[in-house]
Amino acid sequence: MFVRLLGKNNIQMIREIEKNMTNDYNFSKQNKKEGIYKTVGFIGTGVMGLPMCQHILNGGYEIFVYNRTKAKAQKLVDNGAIWCENPQQVANKSDIIFTIVGFPKDVEETYYGDNGIFSGIKPNSIVVDMTTSEPSLAVKISEMAHQKSCLALDAPVSGGDTGAKNGSLAIMIGGDQKAFDEILPIFKLLGENIKYMGKAGAGQHTKMSNQILIASTMIGVVESLLYAYKAGNDLGEVIDVIGKGAAASWSINNLGRRIVNKNYDPGFFIKHFVKDMGIALKEAKRMNLSLPGLALAHQFYLSALACDYGELGTQGLYRVFEQMNGIYFAPNQKDCNTLS
Repeated sequence: MFVRLLGKNNIQMIREIEKNMTNDYNFSKQNKKEGIYKTVGFIGTGVMGLPMCQHILNGGYEIFVYNRTKAKAQKLVDNGAIWCENPQQVANKSDIIFTIVGFPKDVEETYYGDNGIFSGIKPNSIVVDMTTSEPSLAVKISEMAHQKSCLALDAPVSGGDTGAKNGSLAIMIGGDQKAFDEILPIFKLLGENIKYMGKAGAGQHTKMSNQILIASTMIGVVESLLYAYKAGNDLGEVIDVIGKGAAASWSINNLGRRIVNKNYDPGFFIKHFVKDMGIALKEAKRMNLSLPGLALAHQFYLSALACDYGELGTQGLYRVFEQMNGIYFAPNQKDCNTLS
């Protein structure tokens, strides 16, 4: 009787609706299990932070965002992120708070300032600092998080703006294992090579190893291309060959191409790279470790700062070496040949 009253088509439609509701319920349970319903805060929407935050937004998370320059976060707000006036507001509204700012002093201000994260954080929250910063500061943040019944991770990244845009970053993580396990689904939105390295500060120490390797590698990239230029080779063709042999590296295949195209836009600022090398040298001194190659690279990049190249990408070192060799001198730039 019930079937005759409703009709077979209507009964089939009702069963289909019930099936979809069950699927939605199961999907919701899975998302809740993976933390999809946790609110996310994101502080720092520059060259790296903006695409990283967009990936999390695309992953279906509700995001509260803050940046010192609001205009740099406007694209995210237009796409659905919720603007906050300071880090305190972000922390108060979020379960997981990501930060990626410039210098250690910026990290300290973001976390410990009058309107900082720790002035508004809720118990059981997780903080994740993705800035390349001092390992000792990562430990300090972790200790304060624990005092507030929260968890903390230091999770610097490598891969530059290309990796951030493509969601293919390398992420090296230190801190609370429980926090890492809980937010791994978010890390997977940002990177492909994700590794938990150990206690608080371990992520930052791993990033220092990364920066030490890049520092000396960039000297090799620049010198090899300058040699090829003076020898009369086509630089693009040189990279085609050596970029697939024993000398292959991410730097020659990516930043080398930018040098060839005279593209010095920052995937990673020289001024931030100098900061990173300074941290590594400071840590090496603390460990009574001599790293003369890093010290030399640091001096070359300090020359880049003296030439007002701090806003260029790390491949801008090429311009310093050009000028050292009398190959190129840009109008309205300081003559680096006069540097001692």
